[in-house]
Amino acid sequence: METPEERFAALGLVLPPAPKPLGVYKPGLQVGEFYYVSGHGPVLPDASLIIGRIGADMDIEVGKLAAQQVGLTILATLKAQLGSLNRVKRVIKVLGMVNATDDFLRHPYVINGCSELFAKVWGEENGIGVRSAVGMGTLPDNIPVEIEAMFELDI
Repeated sequence: METPEERFAALGLVLPPAPKPLGVYKPGLQVGEFYYVSGHGPVLPDASLIIGRIGADMDIEVGKLAAQQVGLTILATLKAQLGSLNRVKRVIKVLGMVNATDDFLRHPYVINGCSELFAKVWGEENGIGVRSAVGMGTLPDNIPVEIEAMFELDI
């Protein structure tokens, strides 16, 4: 049976640097057997951000890739804070916020970029939790996607 670290390595994806807080908050916080991750944006390996609004500056497929990049950014925070993705037992909840035009209606499709990544890392049973995907008029720095998540730890 493969571990989450082994499954992630097999994907051939690169983690960006774990972001540092740009305000008064923690990137993640452990409370008992749960780990809460603050809202993360799409940080690239060079520490820059993906910028733009879905439906205006990018299409839905680029938006979905941006959501995957947010998932990678969350994984980077988990590794930095917990030491290993193997410490995560399961995904509990994902809240995805999509910066999109008023006529854009496919927010869940965009957030699938992150959810599909988590399902590959932790498997379908443990990598898919409950989820909300909502549209926003704007997001910080004009990022296309912001995602926060909650995980159960294997302690």
